[in-house]
Amino acid sequence: MEISAIITPPAAAGYSFIRRLYLSRVYNPDSAGKERNTLTRGVVLALRNLMKQQGTDDLTRDLAAFVALSLGEINATIEASVGAWEKRGYWVKADKFRLEWEWTGNMGKTMGEALLKEDWATVALTSAKVAQKLGTITVPERNRLGTPWVGAWQKLQKEGTVR
Repeated sequence: MEISAIITPPAAAGYSFIRRLYLSRVYNPDSAGKERNTLTRGVVLALRNLMKQQGTDDLTRDLAAFVALSLGEINATIEASVGAWEKRGYWVKADKFRLEWEWTGNMGKTMGEALLKEDWATVALTSAKVAQKLGTITVPERNRLGTPWVGAWQKLQKEGTVR
């Protein structure tokens, strides 16, 4: 991209010249795809820790709430990814992508509602289904994600539902 600008020094100098500036493309490091990848890795890590839990305590609620909220966030990133394809006329690709990820919204709502009702059987069943869907995603034992689920239970209670 080229931008031309006329730069005029003080009038006493009596001259002007044109300077050309070359700008590069703007790169957005926080794309929807990158956010979706981070969230899916966090969900896999939370499910891994949730399956190790013996009883129901605050950590168990935080883990399950994080999974539910993250599935809602993943579902919200779908339209941002599909928008670029639809602008170019790739409607089949966009619809296929939507179908591939539509389960996230349904399972997120199911898990969030079950968690708010303390229905642990539904939480366990939904967790197993989510783990099955995300079975191809690998997260190393030593990862950089940390513990993103801390405080997720309070956030879910405050919101009252998953998007």
